[in-house]
Amino acid sequence: MTKPIILASMSEIRQKMFQNAGVNFTVRPARVDEHAIRAALVQEQARARDIADTLAEYKARKIAEKSPESIVIGSDQILECDSQLLEKPSSQTDAKEQLRNLSGKTHHLFSAAVVYDDGAPVWRQVRTVRMTMRTLSPGYIDAYVGRNWPGIGACVGCYQIEAEGVRLFSRIEGDYFSVLGMPLTDLLSFLTQKGILEG
Repeated sequence: MTKPIILASMSEIRQKMFQNAGVNFTVRPARVDEHAIRAALVQEQARARDIADTLAEYKARKIAEKSPESIVIGSDQILECDSQLLEKPSSQTDAKEQLRNLSGKTHHLFSAAVVYDDGAPVWRQVRTVRMTMRTLSPGYIDAYVGRNWPGIGACVGCYQIEAEGVRLFSRIEGDYFSVLGMPLTDLLSFLTQKGILEG
């Protein structure tokens, strides 16, 4: 009998990715103070990829402590541009400011996933995607945010690549699923190789 799978995430897009892939799972969001953890890591001058990995592990560990009999998956994503880390926009004004700062530049997304089994980490992966945004006019930014708010408010960088957000970019180098928020192909391969998913 395979173990139950728990996704320790409130992200609707991560849940949708699992559903589309035919994975049977339950959702149990991890209540962790992401801002405090992130701030502490930034203070320690941790790399962006390590921050993503640490946050993913915190989420998985939190749920795994209560459900050690399950396979628990934590995931997180960090956006770095000009050595600065961006967070989800708090308002339309904030979203417009983020897009102005990203316009015409290349930034990096770090998408991490950590798997816990029997209460211990057994697998982890961080994928990096290089994103080059075209130069956006002020009018387009205003109209884009107006059309897509509040949906883009749940997205760091203010874009949903699976929707109109793809028009913001001139080049994307890396894994599509990692842009959405999780290195899904790597994760599913691991779960299949371990017999957690049928293969």
